[in-house]
Amino acid sequence: MTKVLVATDKPFAKVAAEQIRDIVSKAGYTCTFLEKYTDQADFVKAAADADAIIIRSDKATREVIENGKNLKIIVRAGAGYDNVDLAAATENGVVVMNTPGQNSNAVAELAFGMMVYQVRNHFNGSSGTELKDKSLGIHAYGNVGKNVARIAKGFGMKVYAFDPFVPKEAIAADGVEAVDHVEDLYKKSDFVSLHIPANDKTKKSIGYQLLSLMPENGMLVNTARKEVIHEEELKKVLAERKGFCYVSDIAPDNAAELSEFDARLFFTPKKMGAQTAEANINAGIAAANQIIAFIEKGDITYKVN
Repeated sequence: MTKVLVATDKPFAKVAAEQIRDIVSKAGYTCTFLEKYTDQADFVKAAADADAIIIRSDKATREVIENGKNLKIIVRAGAGYDNVDLAAATENGVVVMNTPGQNSNAVAELAFGMMVYQVRNHFNGSSGTELKDKSLGIHAYGNVGKNVARIAKGFGMKVYAFDPFVPKEAIAADGVEAVDHVEDLYKKSDFVSLHIPANDKTKKSIGYQLLSLMPENGMLVNTARKEVIHEEELKKVLAERKGFCYVSDIAPDNAAELSEFDARLFFTPKKMGAQTAEANINAGIAAANQIIAFIEKGDITYKVN
């Protein structure tokens, strides 16, 4: 019988887990859960007889993939998939998918929650500033970027976007001004919201050259990945620009070194972009349905490798 393993160090919400189990069971498959495991070896062992795996932020390493002798598909319940060894998956004939769009509103709302928290001085009682009439640049205009634009217009912000993979006409149709060059985005924007993936081209790509183009009191909002930030150059920008702020739902590796700039920083305790009940349920259900569609119909709509 086909076995679906749900391996989640950070478990799905109970209602999401129940719906995943129900979807898998109705298809005639077995569904097992590995939750809150403390050792990667537990994941490797559990993968041994799995035909399909659903993960969240869990590491689907080469060891996991090669130990899964029956493994046919891994679905990352979320947008990013840099926690999956794509090369190992491809070499072993394993399809890797993500669930784009399922977490996008949750991530977008978090970006604005952090922006408001920062411009209002961490709610410390002092006078802050407003988002209205400020300019927002969206770096990568995918599902999250589109939701960021929608919310920004509700705040009364001027919205720009840069994404060489999205037609300018499609961006303009959302009432957003597309810019031709990434440098222009940073020059025009009081706030920049990052939504780029972490890959060989983007890692450490956000550094002094771009950030120094922003206004003196600019703010970088990162709900993407910490790896896209050039952390030493970020420190340099914070030191040189006395009003520059950085907020993120994942702390940089050099967070301790940045403590002198605490008033201009905010990091959530852990990755928080998808941490809503709605996103949790949506991504889990999508992952289960995608596995069934792949096994029964060969559907590879969301394949990323």
